[in-house]
Amino acid sequence: MKKLYFGSNLKMYKGISATREYLQKLVENTKDISRDDIELFIIPSYTTLQTATDCCDRDFVRLGAQNMCWEDQGQFTGEISPCMLAEMGLDLVMIGHSERRHVFGESDVEENKKVKAALSHGFKTLLCIGETAEQKEYGISAETLRSQLKIGFYGVSPEECKNIWVAYEPVWSIGVNGTPASADYAEAMHKEIKTALYEIFGEKAEEIPVLYGGSVNPGNVESLIVQPSIDGLFVGRAAWDADKFNTLMRDAMKVYAERVC
Repeated sequence: MKKLYFGSNLKMYKGISATREYLQKLVENTKDISRDDIELFIIPSYTTLQTATDCCDRDFVRLGAQNMCWEDQGQFTGEISPCMLAEMGLDLVMIGHSERRHVFGESDVEENKKVKAALSHGFKTLLCIGETAEQKEYGISAETLRSQLKIGFYGVSPEECKNIWVAYEPVWSIGVNGTPASADYAEAMHKEIKTALYEIFGEKAEEIPVLYGGSVNPGNVESLIVQPSIDGLFVGRAAWDADKFNTLMRDAMKVYAERVC
């Protein structure tokens, strides 16, 4: 059975005490699951990262940052540098979340600078991509994803694929009012993503897991996880309760083992 990836971005939710409680419970709930079978990661808010790294057993959960500046230091008020994140002992950095792109106006070129900086500091680098509802309506979803990938990974060598993860999150499917993508649509877009990654990196692209994120919930997890091009799930609010996230992961693993293996 291939390793399945499960993770969640806590966004601007959960303060220090809530994050500590959540992570400790998540580890306790899932420590019986072999980490040869799953890769579990959580991306808390900045103010909780030190507590998270201190309290969380890192043999069971990778911890990441939600964003990062591309410069090591300098006059960038309000930014966090890769050196600061490395000093905290984090495992990964998320780049290009749709809220960074569409709320804060970050461009593909900026995401590319962040990707290269994160990789140069040895982080697992999770690049988020996704099309808007308007782009989907115009029939340019695949073109949008290919553009985000080709610019986002411009100048990145195939040897760095071992530290690259990709999350496909259609903008229209995430958040409180998001509409979940069908499993067939998600699979079709994942195929496009994997084709583009192969064009960029060649055979090394096979090392890159591609996760689906977008209103993942107990009702669609089983149909998503069995799709051949989906390597894992990037779960939103359905993961913010440790007990429910544990159940969701186990349900996904069970159906994957029954239908795929």
